[in-house]
Order: sequence, then C-alpha cells, then structure tokens
Amino acid sequence: MKLVSILRAAVVAGLAVGVVAVAPAHAQQGGAQPAATQAAPSASAIAAARELISIKGGSVMFDPIVTGVIEFVKNTFVPTNPQLAGELGEVAVKLRKDYDAKRAELLGEVARIYAQRFTESELKELVAFYKSPVGKKMASDEPAIIDESLKKAQSWADTFSAEVMTRFREEMKKKGHDL
Repeated sequence: MKLVSILRAAVVAGLAVGVVAVAPAHAQQGGAQPAATQAAPSASAIAAARELISIKGGSVMFDPIVTGVIEFVKNTFVPTNPQLAGELGEVAVKLRKDYDAKRAELLGEVARIYAQRFTESELKELVAFYKSPVGKKMASDEPAIIDESLKKAQSWADTFSAEVMTRFREEMKKKGHDL
C-alpha cells in the first residue's frame, strides 16, 4: 500500500466522520470554539464523540491506517534489502499485533477533536440524528459517496494536470525552450 493510499484512507475516514467537512462549517456558524480557545473537553463529551464516530462507521474506517503505515514502512526496506523480504513480513505481522491499540488511540484523538468543536449536547443531538432512519442512511451511504467523490476528484485532477502540463510546454516553447 502506498503512502498516498494511506493518506487517501485517512482523508476518507476524516470526511466520513465529518472532521474535515462538518466541524469547520459548524465553527463558522457560531458553534464551539477551536481547541486553542477552549478548555479540555469532558470525559462524557469525548464518550459522546466516540459514540458518534462509531455510529458513522469512522472507527472501522481508521483500521487500515495502522496496517497501511506498517506496510508502507516495511516496503521502504524491501527494495534495498530484498533478501530480507520474508523476515520483514514477519516483523510486519508482529507489529500489526503490537500496534493494534493504536487504532483506539487514533479514535480517541478524533473523538477529542469532535468534543472540542461540539458541545456535549450537540454531540448527543448528532448521535440521535445518526440513530434516526435518515441518519442511518447517511452513515451507510456517505463512505461510498466520499469514495466516489474522491475518485472523481482524482480523475478531474489527472485531466487538469495534463492540461496544465500542455500549457507549460506551450508557454515555455514561446520562450524558446522545449520541455
């Protein structure tokens, strides 16, 4: 798994649980203040945030990140040490077990972000929404929508990149340079 794939998984997870999309918009609309200007969230607010993330499927979406980072690091060693590929694989298996708790750590960090951006009452309202029929539909369909959106954005960026590359070449050719 490439680091880009790991980061993509992180973006998908972040978007799916609303960290990237919902929290900043909420803050702009007069919601809870950013972490820098607010006291530490209460344990019950963090617990409500964890429940929200869990309901939305965010905890499952973070799972590939730990494994992905381990595989990425393993794969950085393989090209220069191909004779160690088997042993590096064994170490990766061990590290996946050793670092299993990191998933909960990541979930805790994301829950803390939610609890800093939303009041406990707001988090409970969000939990109630995601337990409703339309909230359940949103939670179940949103990951696919985000994935499809990211694929579309990547395709768009690839096309745009080719257009920009052509324009760079055209403009540099005007200056007497063939790129």
